[in-house]
Amino acid sequence: MTMWEARAESLPREELERQTLEGLRKTLGHVLANPAWRRRLGGVEPGDIRAIADWSRLPFLTKDELREAYPFGLACAGPEHVARIHTSSGTTGNPVVNPYTRADVEQWASVMARCYTAAGVGARDVIQITASFGLFTGGFGLHYGAERIGATIIPSGAGRTSLQLQVMRDLGATVLTGISTYPLRILEVAREEKFDLDSLRLRVAILGAEMWSDDLRRLIERELRVATFDIVGMTETGGPGLGIDCQARAGIHVWEDHYFCEVVDPETGRPRSDGEEGELVVSTLTREGLPLIRYRTRDLTRVLSRERCPCGRTHLRLDRLRGRTDDMVIFRGVNFYPQQVESLILKQPGVGHEYQIVLDRAPGGSDRLALLIEAREGFVETTLPRLRSDLKQFLNLSPELTVLKEGELPRPAGKSVRVVDRRQA
Repeated sequence: MTMWEARAESLPREELERQTLEGLRKTLGHVLANPAWRRRLGGVEPGDIRAIADWSRLPFLTKDELREAYPFGLACAGPEHVARIHTSSGTTGNPVVNPYTRADVEQWASVMARCYTAAGVGARDVIQITASFGLFTGGFGLHYGAERIGATIIPSGAGRTSLQLQVMRDLGATVLTGISTYPLRILEVAREEKFDLDSLRLRVAILGAEMWSDDLRRLIERELRVATFDIVGMTETGGPGLGIDCQARAGIHVWEDHYFCEVVDPETGRPRSDGEEGELVVSTLTREGLPLIRYRTRDLTRVLSRERCPCGRTHLRLDRLRGRTDDMVIFRGVNFYPQQVESLILKQPGVGHEYQIVLDRAPGGSDRLALLIEAREGFVETTLPRLRSDLKQFLNLSPELTVLKEGELPRPAGKSVRVVDRRQA
């Protein structure tokens, strides 16, 4: 299979680990020029990192700390070196501000070019970018990578789905990129407007920014007749491009010459063995503006393999992200993730793909759980008892089920709102 940087992507593990150790020491030396970093790291020096295992002695970095450092408290590039600034949404406090040097922008384009190539996308493709362009990192990262591989770009941005479909058809888009649930909106609008999906030339969809279940993946692939690829990354790491699954579908390749990943116990912070699920912790090896040392992403995954992939790449492979530590819902002592509910819903005939979990507190003080779903035409009454049974059997949940007509649940412009928790109100 084709690679963008064949030598770098297929290095022997010994060479990758040597590069990792050098990168960790380089990053540590870089951040120590900032007094705020020096204070929080307690006097450690690059020479103290004699082996990769020594890295685990350094403290974790959390999103709260990055927010508290707003705007540039933990930045490691002066204004004269900053070429670009992106931020997180800031919906729950100060946003995380990530300043990019010119080298950071180049690094971003490079890892994104690798991601496109891993998905079988090349210079002859027409890439429609439906992620937003702005402070959000998505659109620009997808754009830089597409430029790097020489593809034709349709920078349509977010929203206006009717126009997106028209442009997709008339300009011959072969690759769709965007947030994971946007294809659902495309399918919805196509049904409403009787748009002929057979008129599209799409063959690949590169999706990320949200958790999406294997069942949702299968639905998108079946309905849009595309091969989907799961791209990962976040504002803190520099945007999309941290990794992607390849055509072998054998896990998410993480570009180990740019990022060092650990999987730890979410409660204790201790390392998890390969194959055990835990929280993903990321350190950057080549970022300049906002380097990360042991950043707790809150994403849950596991190391699948460190062996050579059937595609020829040798970099670490992670399982698809299965949830977030802060996405876990606790209801009357039962812990579950929205993606688990999503998978059960999508298995039911006649039930739509949109849903919402609503938690509130009854006047007497007990918690209540409601599940709002939509039903398409052809919804069979036997589906509701089957869904109730599956929720009880697999998740030990007995929510109040409310069936709505298709389109009644809100469709936000950005990420879907799957859980509404009113218990603290």
